[in-house]
Parts: sequence; C-alpha cells; structure tokens
Amino acid sequence: MDKTKVRNPAVTRATASTHADPLQSLDRIDRAILRQLQTDASISNVALAAKVKLSAPACLRRVERLKESGLIRGVVALIDPKAAGAGMLVIIGVVLDRSTPESFAEFEKAAQKVAGCMECHVVTGEFDYFMTIRTRDSDSFNRLHAEQLLYLPGVRQIRSFMVLKEILSTTRFPL
Repeated sequence: MDKTKVRNPAVTRATASTHADPLQSLDRIDRAILRQLQTDASISNVALAAKVKLSAPACLRRVERLKESGLIRGVVALIDPKAAGAGMLVIIGVVLDRSTPESFAEFEKAAQKVAGCMECHVVTGEFDYFMTIRTRDSDSFNRLHAEQLLYLPGVRQIRSFMVLKEILSTTRFPL
C-alpha cells in the first residue's frame, strides 16, 4: 500500500513565516497599497481602492490584514519639525561606564524621558547608543544638555553632533 505524505498546512505556514522574508509573501496589490499609504495614509479607503484597482471592501480587508500581520504598525501624521519649533536635529553618541544588563536597562528607561528624543538605538562600535534629538536651537539644546543629558544614568561620555543639513529623512520603507 502506498503511503502518501500529508503536510499539516498550519505547520507549513508557521515554518515558512518564521524563515521567509515577510515582504516576499506580498502580491503586487499589497505592495501598491503599502506604497500609497506610505505616501498619504489619510487617503480614504474608496480612493485607495481606486488607486490600486480593487473594490472598496476588498481593499479594506487587505489593509486590515496588513495591520493584523504587523506590517502596518500604525498610522500617524508627520509633523514638520521647523513648523513645530524644533528645527535643530542633534545626533548624540553615548558611551556607558559599564556594560551590564542593569546599566543598559536603567539608561534605556531614562532615555525615553529625554525631551525631544526622537530615536534611541543600541549600536556596535565606539558608542553604546545613538540618540536623535529635536530641539529649537543651540540655546535650547544647551539647556537640555545641562538639565537632562548630563544626568542620564551610567553615562561615561556623550558626544553631540549638530546636523548642518538634512540630506535624506524619510519614513518610506522600500518595497
């Protein structure tokens, strides 16, 4: 008697999803939806559906599926920093005095409370962290430095780099 292998579709999907690139599973319509939403997320579902050549209900189902899958993690308004009075961008390299899980955790908790901090990343190399901070001008950055940055826990060294010109700053993810 011939034995036929039967695959468990749930196991196959789970295995594939943990190893495959999530973008590989997107078809051209999902990609078109994501490109449109990255350009203007305030677009109505009806207008979005027309742009990607789908019915409105089908388009809405796809957008909801993209949200549920985690590919769309949020929809936000992008505020112009200069118009909001935070035109100066400062990149800060931070070196901690100890490399322990506790010192990293303590720093990370405090870094999230720094006024104007837009990003904070653990990095390799000479620094332990890079932070990007938005502030009004050099005087406001000096105040921030004196009142908050100097008091971050476990910091041995802070190096500040004032951005002279932003060449590229985007939220668009390449698809």
